[in-house]
Amino acid sequence: MARRLFAVLVLALLAAVALVYVGFSPDTGAEVTVRDGGAQTTVDGTATGNDSGAGNASVRVADDGGQILGNVSVRIADDPQERYTGLSETKSLGPNEGMLFVYPQEGSHTYVMRSMDFPIDIVFVGANGTITEIHHAPVEEDNENLTGYTGRGKWVLEVPYNWTVEHNVTVGDEIDVER
Repeated sequence: MARRLFAVLVLALLAAVALVYVGFSPDTGAEVTVRDGGAQTTVDGTATGNDSGAGNASVRVADDGGQILGNVSVRIADDPQERYTGLSETKSLGPNEGMLFVYPQEGSHTYVMRSMDFPIDIVFVGANGTITEIHHAPVEEDNENLTGYTGRGKWVLEVPYNWTVEHNVTVGDEIDVER
């Protein structure tokens, strides 16, 4: 009886842990879709480990007519250390590169440009996949008195500076993240 109870408790604990990490798993891959209005374009991205342990995914952006507006190859930051470091140890981004920060649940987050060598756009995405806030963040002069860029989201997408302007990505557009 005690063994059976122990086994049930272990399974319940494993199920709870799995629910906390719904969204991305660097070992299982991810599917990321960005929608503008009703159109939807899906890209399968097989997450692969890199030196930091983060996975990779592809983000494809489409307008309401289904026309592809842009593609971004993103590294995934889904643990506290990866999210803290972010792109600060990256020297530059290509025109269609970025990072996707993944949180266990939606919340208010503040990002700063600590030790950044290049400007970026910071895109907050709610748990329902809707872009809730877009910031255009220039490089800070030093690491003191950093500007905070706050938004609400389950995901935060960082892309090259003005990428969202160049690709007509606006608040209200959607990013679907599926396993």
